[in-house]
Amino acid sequence: MIKLGFVGCGGIMQEHYKHLSAMSGIKMVGHCDVVKERAESAASRFGGDVFTEFEALYDKTKPQAVYVAVPPYAHCGMEEAAAERGIHLFIEKPIAINRGTAKQIDAAVRKAKIITSVGYCFRYYNTVETARQILNGKPVSLIRGSWNGGMPGVWWWRRMDKSGGQIVEQTTHMFDLMRYLCGEVAEVYAVASTGCMTKVENFDVHDSSVVTMRMKNGASAAITSSCVCNHGGGVTLEIVTPEATLSIAGGTVTVKEAGKITEHHACVNMYEEEDKVFVEAVRTGKRTRIKSSYADALKTFLVTCAANESIQSGLPVKP
Repeated sequence: MIKLGFVGCGGIMQEHYKHLSAMSGIKMVGHCDVVKERAESAASRFGGDVFTEFEALYDKTKPQAVYVAVPPYAHCGMEEAAAERGIHLFIEKPIAINRGTAKQIDAAVRKAKIITSVGYCFRYYNTVETARQILNGKPVSLIRGSWNGGMPGVWWWRRMDKSGGQIVEQTTHMFDLMRYLCGEVAEVYAVASTGCMTKVENFDVHDSSVVTMRMKNGASAAITSSCVCNHGGGVTLEIVTPEATLSIAGGTVTVKEAGKITEHHACVNMYEEEDKVFVEAVRTGKRTRIKSSYADALKTFLVTCAANESIQSGLPVKP
């Protein structure tokens, strides 16, 4: 029986609760949230004790692994405390609010040698693995991504000092998918716009942005973000090679070749798959199926930090 604890019982954690509660061999032993009512709601549905402080959860319930799903600004020692106790970690993205915090957590989990997994869920679509196989050995010339939609309703999202802005908090998924399929980023240059969301109270993140990148393999990349689009939008990643163009939208991968278009449709739930893989890693001690460790997720986070820094300075930044 795997004993699981939970720190942060809000929106995205509900997705994990849903899939974990359907698995056998799991016991949810504790739920921690600064809003006690959220922890109480989780405990009433799934069992376990209620906490408002993570150290108390760790020390009383002795979980083997903990899920952490808190806003970027709220990473305040829960990962380091878990690492000190040898508790394995599943951490939702974004992993921090700034470079210093992320690197401190990285050092702690490396020292403890615990299993870590970060919620870059798009990696767990079976079709993304198909895309990876198709791209294997092919030179990539151009990458184009976008995350265009409306503004999330939670108060902290619209504050730069709380969320890091859309690039860090949301579009990070596209930066991560780009890295997973096309390799590492050498340099980042970004611009952003403001002025369209002046009627939104306490809003100081960018309305929209364009991040251009030079990849280490020589490819050119551009990822756009916008939170002003309440009439549609979309989340896509397109990868151009001499032989084929791959377009990824949700779990569907479309491959366009000369005279031929092939669609690959996902047959797994990405959230369920990442939870299954993490729980199995904790159960067996084997982490080979985890697709995004903390160390790997840190690389994505540093690219998004570099984008924000470039917007501020007007200069190219190396991640």
